[in-house]
Amino acid sequence: MSVKTLSAAAQTPLILEVLKQEGCVVIEGLLVPDEVDRYRKDLDPILAESLFGDGLFVGKRTKRLGGLFSKSKIAQRAALDPTILELVQGVLGENCERFQVNLTQAVEIHPGEPDQYLHADEGLFDYCKTDGERMINVMWALTSFDEETGGTRVVPGSHHWSPERQPQDSEIETAVMEPGSVLIWLGSLLHAGGANRSGQPRLGTIISYNLGWLRQAENQSLTYPPQLAREFPEELQDLIGYSVHRPNVGLVENNDPKRLFAEGSSTIIQPRDFLTEEGEAILSSLEVEDAIT
Repeated sequence: MSVKTLSAAAQTPLILEVLKQEGCVVIEGLLVPDEVDRYRKDLDPILAESLFGDGLFVGKRTKRLGGLFSKSKIAQRAALDPTILELVQGVLGENCERFQVNLTQAVEIHPGEPDQYLHADEGLFDYCKTDGERMINVMWALTSFDEETGGTRVVPGSHHWSPERQPQDSEIETAVMEPGSVLIWLGSLLHAGGANRSGQPRLGTIISYNLGWLRQAENQSLTYPPQLAREFPEELQDLIGYSVHRPNVGLVENNDPKRLFAEGSSTIIQPRDFLTEEGEAILSSLEVEDAIT
């Protein structure tokens, strides 16, 4: 079973259907070559000065960078891609009012790195017992991904399995992608970084999204403090956490955290409600009853 691949022109409902059925899907050409080049130019000098990891999970021949939105405008563009956001909404929207960015990470796997162990990222949120998916991941290929370069390995359909089931070698597939394509996979899907047996590093960037009321794996408010985040597009500000998930999750001084962006903003802020429509209706009905009595 190979990883199903669709073009950037595919309709979102079709992509979503494949994603929910297979647990993963490749979309070709979501970044044009010029965007890939600019993304590489932004990240390559930083990666050249970065250290290899020191752990069995992060890898000892792999370099990783976080905080991509302050390192590249193309990372911001990728996070806000309309097709991606529609897919994330289609997966996570039934369990939250708004989803958020979970983490950003550039992953550069160098020659000599072995296969990473297969895992499901939803283990980050093992204490969250809600039904449905808790997160979704998007890997943007900035170099070629295949079996030689260390392309991401996935186990299609494993999001339907019981926790005890282990994959056979024949069930593990490598996502083959050219630069500019993306691999999307559910947080419950078994996957791993691949071994790089080529002579060149393999580079991709992950932008992960999770339910808006969970803690993010990458501490977004420290990664992008207000003086930095105020320069981001408003939609991106919302995604990294400068927003309120109703009812009343994510407040600053009992109000919208975007008030932190105002120049010379007062420390005296009027508290306000951020309730669900159901909550507003209940309080409104109680207020009417009090007025009548």
